Amino acid sequence: MVLWSSLYEEPFTQTVISWFLFFYGVALPIGLLLTVLGLKGLMEITRYEGGKTFLYKLNPLTKVAFGIVVMSVAAVTIWWIGAILTFAIMFLYLTLNDGKKKFGYISLLIFITIIGSTWGIAPYTPNSILQMVFHCPVSSYTVVWVWPSYFVNIMGYEPTLTVQALIYGIQISFRITAVLVSSLLLILTTTTSDIFRMFSKMKVPLAITFSLLVGVKTVPKIFEILDTSVKMQFIRGLGYGKPKMLYPFYFFYAGLMAIIPSMVYLLRGAKNLAISVDTRGFRAYNNRTMLVNLPLTKYDYVMFGVMAVLIVLAVLANIYGFGRSIPYVGY
Repeated sequence: MVLWSSLYEEPFTQTVISWFLFFYGVALPIGLLLTVLGLKGLMEITRYEGGKTFLYKLNPLTKVAFGIVVMSVAAVTIWWIGAILTFAIMFLYLTLNDGKKKFGYISLLIFITIIGSTWGIAPYTPNSILQMVFHCPVSSYTVVWVWPSYFVNIMGYEPTLTVQALIYGIQISFRITAVLVSSLLLILTTTTSDIFRMFSKMKVPLAITFSLLVGVKTVPKIFEILDTSVKMQFIRGLGYGKPKMLYPFYFFYAGLMAIIPSMVYLLRGAKNLAISVDTRGFRAYNNRTMLVNLPLTKYDYVMFGVMAVLIVLAVLANIYGFGRSIPYVGY
């Protein structure tokens, strides 16, 4: 079955629509990330804000273990288990500080991730893989579009884009989203001090721990600096008097222009941080004493029970034929 077959006979039309589909898959996620979710949204779901719900009371080790279990279960089971995990964990964001806003942000991020992942997989998936997934002849596939030859020869696309390939791309994306929503919970509900204590208990070398903490602290800072720099450019008149339909292009341009000043600011901050840790004697000793202990509470034991259930379900899913081989053969 072929859709839009009459359009294949017009080379110019075919080329225009092909490039439209290409930019839909590549540019739409970036556009949504910068305009709808925005730098502020990225900052909100990548930085810690204090709260009093059970997620904030969990031991950081429990959160790390939960993320590892979710990643493992999503990797070894069928796609819809990853989808269930994704949506179930998303509702945990409602329990966070300003939960409704964070739930909205994470929903947008998941939608963007699904689009990006789908279009990063579907055009490259050969029919030999799809046959293992859908168990039907290639002739029964629904062709959405036939790519021009240079898309196949230069970009490495398969000759045709089918509905089955798009479905397969969506299935694969839920392996990514499950890991994303579970890992962000650690960053949103754990202070950098607690993360440091956690890695110290795990006997992780101080240099590695410090590098990870700098990364956790810097990522939301990057978005904050970029957001400030972009806003300053618009305050100074960028795009003034221009049609509103051109605003996304000016926003993208402002983002590019903000990269260099943001890097300068971050490098200056890195120098100040290096001076600060040196004056405090960081790494003067191999080990550090801890004033605050991180005990295991009843909430941690409940989460351990949830993790045990997830592991048992993953084992049962593989036993009863819902393992990774369906539909992830070849990946």
